[in-house]
This record gives sequence, C-alpha cells and structure tokens, in this order.
Amino acid sequence: MVISLDASDLALEIPNGSTIALVGFGGMGQCDKILKAIGQCYKETGKPNNLTVFHTAGQSDKSNGIEHIAEEGLITRIIGGHWGLAPKISRLIEENKIECHCWPQGQLTHLLRAMANKLPGQISPIGLGTFVDPRIEGGKINKRTKEKKDIIQVLSINHEDFLLYPSIPFDYVFIRGTSIDENGNMTTEEEPLKLEILSAAHAAKAYGGKVIAQVKYLANKQSFHPKDVVVPGYLVDAFVLVDDPETEHRQVPSTVYSPVFSGDIRTPSKSLATLPMDIRKVIGRRAVQELIPSAVVNLGIGIPGDVIGPITNEEGFNQDMTLTLESGIIGGIPIGANEFGIARNADAILDHEYLFDYYHGVGIDITFMGAAEVDKFGNVNVSKFGKRTVGCGGFIDITQSAKKVVFCTTFTSAGLEVSIENGKINIHREGNIKKFTNQVQQITFSGNYAADHYKDVIYVTERAVFILTQEGLVLTETALGIDIERDILNQMEFRPIISSDLKEMDTRIFLEQTMSRQMIRN
Repeated sequence: MVISLDASDLALEIPNGSTIALVGFGGMGQCDKILKAIGQCYKETGKPNNLTVFHTAGQSDKSNGIEHIAEEGLITRIIGGHWGLAPKISRLIEENKIECHCWPQGQLTHLLRAMANKLPGQISPIGLGTFVDPRIEGGKINKRTKEKKDIIQVLSINHEDFLLYPSIPFDYVFIRGTSIDENGNMTTEEEPLKLEILSAAHAAKAYGGKVIAQVKYLANKQSFHPKDVVVPGYLVDAFVLVDDPETEHRQVPSTVYSPVFSGDIRTPSKSLATLPMDIRKVIGRRAVQELIPSAVVNLGIGIPGDVIGPITNEEGFNQDMTLTLESGIIGGIPIGANEFGIARNADAILDHEYLFDYYHGVGIDITFMGAAEVDKFGNVNVSKFGKRTVGCGGFIDITQSAKKVVFCTTFTSAGLEVSIENGKINIHREGNIKKFTNQVQQITFSGNYAADHYKDVIYVTERAVFILTQEGLVLTETALGIDIERDILNQMEFRPIISSDLKEMDTRIFLEQTMSRQMIRN
C-alpha cells in the first residue's frame, strides 16, 4: 500500500541541497499544500535549504505554487521556463539572490522523457539563435548565473547545429492528481490539465528520486477504471491528502472546481460575452485575417490568448480551424489572463509534452504570439524587460517550428491612448515606450534564423502591419487616418523598408459589427 504523509513531515525529510521538480501550469496543477509546508518549514527551522528547483511552465498566478518557496536561502538554483506570474521568484532572480537558467518550455517537457530513458539530455535545434544559445547568453538570466559555466551545449550532427539540454537528476518530484487509491494509482478527473506528470514521475525514478502525489480523495484499491489511471502506483512513493481544497488544491485561480474546466460539461458558445471594441480587439481582428481554412493554430499568452479565440467564436469560424494551447488543450474557447492554458468546450486535453511533439515535429500552420520589443532584424523579445525577468515559456519552441508566425502587439506602450470610431483609429496620446527598437534587450525569437529558413512572419499592430524579409522589416499596411511619418516612422527607432505596394488596413476590423467569413484566406 502507498504511504500517506503529512506535508510538514515531508518538508522535514527533504535533505539540504536536494533537487526538486514541480509540475504545474500558471495557476493550475501545483501542489500548494506541499509547497506551503516546505516554505513554512524553512522559515521555522532554516531547512530544507540550498535547493535546486526544476519546472517546465510557469508555476504561479502571482500568489500560489512556487511563490510559497520563494525564499532566499531555501532556493539556490532554478531551472525553468517562465516567471511572469511569480513576482517573489522574479525578485530573487533580479536581485541575484538565486542562480537562474531559463530554457524553452517544450524542451523542458521533452527533457523529462530523455531523463526517463537515462539519456544525457534533450537534443534539439530549438533555441538556436536565441538567448538560450550558449553563443549568445546560454539561457543564463542574471549576473550570478552568467558567472557560472554554460550548462547548455552546442553539438554538430551531420554538419547541422543542435543544442543539448542536459539531464538534471531529481531527488523529489511533486505531482498533483484528483484521486489516489490504496495502491498508489492516481487519476486526474477534476484537474483542468493532464500536464507532464507521468513523464516527471518516470524521470525521477530513473535517477532514484521519490515521487510524491498531492490529491483530494483516497479510494479503495482496484476501484478505478484502468484507463482512468494516469500515474500507476508503482511510480508513487507517497501521497499528501489535502484538507482544504479552497486554499490547497484549487482547480483554477477563479474556482475550487468547475466541470466546465475539467471537460465534463459543455456550455453554449453564445453565452460568452462579446469582446469590447478596443485596441486589443482591433489587433486580434487583423491577425485572424491571416487564418486559412482547416489550419492547426496555436495561441500564445497576452493579446492572442485573450482575444483570438473569442473573436473566432464571435465571427462564427472557430469550427473552421483547430485551436491549440501549449498546455495540451485542443479546440474550445480559450480562457485568457491569469488562467491562460485552459478552455471552455475543449475537444481534447492532451499531455503537455505530447502536444509539443506536434509543435516540434510537424509545426503548426500558424501561431499568434505577443511581442514586447521588435528590432530592425525582426528579432522579438518577450522574456526580459529592463530588470524584470519573465522567461520564454513555450514561445521559442512554437515560433521556431511554426509554418507562419503572427506577432500581435500595440505599436507603443506605457500610456498609449486611442479611440476607435467610424472605421478608423484615433491616437490621442502616444505611449512612452517605443516597441520597435534598434536592438531588443533579449532575443526570444531570432529574425535572422527565421529569414534564413524562409519563415512567414508578420507583425500586426493597431496602426501598421509589417512582414519579415531577408532584407529586414517591410511596412505593408497602415490604418485609415494614420500619418506614416508622425504615427509610424517617428515612433520607431529604425526606419523599415516601405513596400512599393503599401495598402490600407481593412476598415472592417475597426467597426462594431462582425466581419465577413470571407475574411479568412483561401
């Protein structure tokens, strides 16, 4: 029979200097009871300390998950993909209190499978030409980390470059499910995502690590349908049973449990509110004009995740394509903001790492992504702004492999004020920050790599559209009423190529009424 542990006893048994692996996605799937206990134990006893923490996706919605152990001295090193919603961890990174390595999220999920097979690491071209390439920054985020040796290596195989993301043996991995039986078999029926819990358990076992499960319910042995078991009992060393799901095991940040997010009921699509006509909707509407019928589509966090799904639902052509989210969601209407990664009415919910197989191997037809900075080479930064550390998440994996990339961003930021009236956009106040800059602070998307591989790359804003060529960025469209010199060129730190066939952006994207289904490209 599997062992039941109290979370505080588990925290006391973790040796100093251990490597622990966490599984979660944003505000979903974290083992909050376990992590709270570890954080509290450290505050009271000073132990465990000097931990290395490994995780794939972001692990917080600003208050839960990894934030419970965000203490100087408790963590010495972190290897992960994203900290945009983990302010305490971000502060430790920015103040050089911990060593920080940022690797692409998909590579981290696939590294778990490489470790499960006792391989030296994950080999992939993903990351070449970006900040994770050791010839650029090596994924080392702060000064403290840059003083260390490179962990990622460049390999040449058949005269082609690849990156080796090395195996990181775990002492513990914490996985979360809904129910566990007396033999340790675990199910995920109330969870909104499957994530990479099975691969993480295999990876830990390959190196003699312990697998600890956090669950809501204990069931009799042999009471589960065998197809419902996600992690078999022989992989689980012990489990922690939650006392208060409200604070220790919320399904998503907004609710303890909803059958909508676990896929147990579907809601009428017409019940969803229409998006307001604002700058984000304008950008999203122009972006969806790049869709083609039957496309397999990925949505990134930010403007894409917040508006593309609702827009395609409003326009009635969300059934003409397959929407995906990197968390494993197929179909449905995505939920954005701090619940990015889940959806209403999903058609399927896959394991996290298996959707990245498709992203890396086949490459989706089109991805919609945000952009914080764009430079004259077409490079895009979404991972670091000034001293603020965000991380790349799955951005590098997806944009480097996709057949077409559409970046969605406002033209300037920090104070931009606009109104949308009568089919045109009016700029009342420019933002204080120019997003089109001479050189991005960090290369999360390599324009040179994309141009060399003839990628189809488009940059959509509320007032202008650009495409990437081997010669640089080309301005191809402007909005009605926009003065090119005043509103575009003067708001950039470099001068783009201006197309000889410069067009006006379709005025229908600025109108309240829905657009025509003919807007999708054939």
